[in-house]
Amino acid sequence: MTDRLTALTAAELAEAIRTGETTSVAATEAHLARIDAVDGAVNAFLAVDADGALAQAAEADRRRAAGDELSPLAGVPVAVKDNIVTEGLETTAASRILAGWVPPYDAHVVERLRAAGLPILGKTNLDEFAMGSSTEHSAFGPTRNPWDLERIPGGSGGGSAAAVAAFEAPLALGTDTGGSIRQPAAVTGTVGVKPTYGGVSRYGSLAMGSSLDQIGPAARTVLDAALLHDVIGGHDRRDQTSIDHAWPSFADAARAGLGDGAVKGLRIGVPRQIAEGEGFEPAVIADFRAALDRLRDLGAEVTWIDTETFEYAVAAYYLLMPAEVSSNLARYDSVRYGLRVVPEGAANVERVMSATRAAGFGDEAKRRILLGTYALSSGYYDAYYGKAQQVRTLVQRDFADAFAQVDVLAAPTSPTVAWTLGERGDDPTKMYAADLTTIPANLAGVPAISLPSGLADGLPVGIQFMAPAREDARLYTVGAALEAALDADRGAALLAGAPELQEATR
Repeated sequence: MTDRLTALTAAELAEAIRTGETTSVAATEAHLARIDAVDGAVNAFLAVDADGALAQAAEADRRRAAGDELSPLAGVPVAVKDNIVTEGLETTAASRILAGWVPPYDAHVVERLRAAGLPILGKTNLDEFAMGSSTEHSAFGPTRNPWDLERIPGGSGGGSAAAVAAFEAPLALGTDTGGSIRQPAAVTGTVGVKPTYGGVSRYGSLAMGSSLDQIGPAARTVLDAALLHDVIGGHDRRDQTSIDHAWPSFADAARAGLGDGAVKGLRIGVPRQIAEGEGFEPAVIADFRAALDRLRDLGAEVTWIDTETFEYAVAAYYLLMPAEVSSNLARYDSVRYGLRVVPEGAANVERVMSATRAAGFGDEAKRRILLGTYALSSGYYDAYYGKAQQVRTLVQRDFADAFAQVDVLAAPTSPTVAWTLGERGDDPTKMYAADLTTIPANLAGVPAISLPSGLADGLPVGIQFMAPAREDARLYTVGAALEAALDADRGAALLAGAPELQEATR
């Protein structure tokens, strides 16, 4: 029973709960058992709230028995990335500087989850403060890829993606600043979505790059991601960047993708400067082209277009994002909350602050703080930060020009498959290159989705689609159509190469 419940998609599990075939308590117990069995090998979770999740599940079952009107996902368990605050449950952003901090309030998206009746299993691992592409920069140890435990699960949201891929949770929330939902989805064989900037409230998300961050869903199918997006999306007056917009049903958009002719005549553009650039593994490009051929078979029109500034997006991003990091992380000062280190001898505020930040932040966080502070400093602001903002404007113009010609853009989500743990630890620039194709969407604020497109050397490959701002529904339609055409396996091969996980499922 446990294996069957954890293998179901979120949509299937919701239907089984709705019809009385199972209960939310049983489904939650099954996933907690799965976490207990395999997370010692994966390290997807930083905190598991078994008592809280079971209490929420029991309440969902009680309300259903009472005949209350419930959301489509009521009773389906979910995991939450640990840079999204949860009342009464420790939130660390995978940093020692926040170890032991228990927030007194819920993020807006967590409020939405609770109101919709989704039991929260716990908090997932990430690169510290979402800074990384491998989930190796967590203060609490790396997360491992369920496909191969010696490989990275992507980052920064590797914990959420790995939890979904390892069947520890049917759904999870992540945050995406430069690809932190989509790149982990690509290398773990799952689905990840970065909504339109402002389409999901960031209230209660621990800020990294405020003009770039966006909360979004992680799942095993396009429909599951759409169902979760329906729960968390919408306007929130507490977030000044939140869009007051009448969003359509994303689940309906995903279901529309399963109809005949769903993408017939859809204009798909392939950015030449991305897909023909350096750094792509040949097997990734081959898989991408095969997916494009499948879309042509479905009646889509695929053309190559020029997006001249996209190749400069990574360089611009790694000036803009650290500048915002430098500002946002200044609040962790040892005075108000979090870690406090008091050095020996005479101690004043400056020395305590310096000692605390030295001990509390990891190397990658320090690297980005220093880079951002330098880019914002007098004499360098115009040359670095100002120029990067100009490039951002040009990237946005390239997107506008592209969407005047096509309906969606397509690219490989990641230039490579998952690399081995430690392989890029000594070369930050090589690590940053993992976000080559995902960063442009964050700079422009447009929505993007990654879904599995195949395997390369036995490891997952993802394809990414991008749409104009507020046209998130378009992504779910094309994503669901391709997913169905590829007959995407939900994970029969997921445990290949991971003997610890295989043993745990016997």
